[in-house]
Order: sequence, then C-alpha cells, then structure tokens
Amino acid sequence: MFDLLGKLVDPVSNILDKVVEDKDQKAKLAHEIATMAERHAQELARGQIEINKEEAKSRNIFIAGWRPFVGWTCGLALFWHFLGLPVTLFVTGWFDLQHPPLPEFDMQSLMTVLLGMLGLGGMRTFEKFKGVTK
Repeated sequence: MFDLLGKLVDPVSNILDKVVEDKDQKAKLAHEIATMAERHAQELARGQIEINKEEAKSRNIFIAGWRPFVGWTCGLALFWHFLGLPVTLFVTGWFDLQHPPLPEFDMQSLMTVLLGMLGLGGMRTFEKFKGVTK
C-alpha cells in the first residue's frame, strides 16, 4: 500500500515544485499529502471499531450472533477433525462396519478463521478482565 502511496505522492510533489515557491511551504504541503491516506485509514478503522461495539451490544441474534455462530462452527469442525472422525473410523474398523465416505474439512482455511477468532476472543477476555463489559 505504501508503494502505491509513493507513486501517487511523487507526481503531486512534482506539481508542488512548479506551483509553490517557498521550500518550507512546499515541504509542509508534501508532508500533508503523504500522511493524508494514513489518517484516512485510521479514521476508517475507528469507524469500524464503533460499528463493532454497537453490534456487540445488540441482543438481535442476526446482528450480534454471527460471531458466536462462526465460533461454534469452527469448534465443531475442529472437534470432528481431531476427535470425531478418528474415533468413528476406529469404531467402524473395529466392528468391521461399512459406512459412506465421511466428511473431511480444509483445515488450513478452518485454522485461519479459528485463529483469527481466537485472537479476537483473547481481546474479549481482556475486556472482561478489565471490566469494560458486563
């Protein structure tokens, strides 16, 4: 992203060289332009944080319930992959039972989602510890 910003700032700086005579004013304007995108990104992040706070306060399952749903889904898939499937295969093999092909999950994708949620869960635990939430 910063490479893209550099590509955008350089032409603007060249225009400033032609338009603005004062070197200090030119440097100040160039700095303002260079930091504008970063400030905008920070404002967007703050806005998203506020939206997340409002979602978390909601009692409507369709607003605040999607995170627990994804967490339970990941937990069930993880349970199936590491415990359910091996035990099922063992029991059916032990008793020589026939069974249809059992589902297997893409663990790389699952772990990406699960680890991301666990990171968010860690922040939630920190908030509860600090007494920020109920």
